[in-house]
Amino acid sequence: MLKKLATIAFAAGLSTIAATASAQSNPGYTVLDQPVSHDTADGKVLVQEVFWYGCPHCYSLEPDFEQWASEQPEDVDVERLPGTMGRNWVTHARAYYTAEDLGILDQTHKPFFDAIHKNGQPLDSDAAIAKFYADYGVSEQQAQETLESFGVKSQVNQAHAEMRAYQLMGVPAIVIDGTYVITPSTAGGLTNMLTVADQVIERVRSEQASN
Repeated sequence: MLKKLATIAFAAGLSTIAATASAQSNPGYTVLDQPVSHDTADGKVLVQEVFWYGCPHCYSLEPDFEQWASEQPEDVDVERLPGTMGRNWVTHARAYYTAEDLGILDQTHKPFFDAIHKNGQPLDSDAAIAKFYADYGVSEQQAQETLESFGVKSQVNQAHAEMRAYQLMGVPAIVIDGTYVITPSTAGGLTNMLTVADQVIERVRSEQASN
């Protein structure tokens, strides 16, 4: 099952695109024809990492992204957006928002990735996720109830709406200011994505300063 998930994610990662994005002279990113607005404070730059726990490329990017995010100045808001492209994706998106709502996300995010990619645990059911989270100071019942809660379902629906608006066909992806989409293919490889992100952040700062 895990081999199948990895194969799907690999194919999706290679084909990640923003279908209605305008081609730019800079091949590192594409620009959405219809930017997505967010309630971001004036002078702030929003950076969203779109990921799926089952994606091996997301797992490879995660340590570098975590380090990069920790080094960003105060004018950069970094957040994660779980992908919702299939049943297991949605299950893992619910797991992400459940951990966030329970206040254990900082403790569980990396171990959840590790459990799947190092330990061979798909964590593809509510029962398995609740049992996993029980090792982080919450009861299985708390985790189960939160997984099934209206709040978590609403957050997943919002994530799905954003992913559709970004017209992404795979992960990982980095979206900046709801406008600029960076993927492994646009950046020329997974390792270049954060370099391109730095360039785009500077572009957004310049745009904000001129407005």
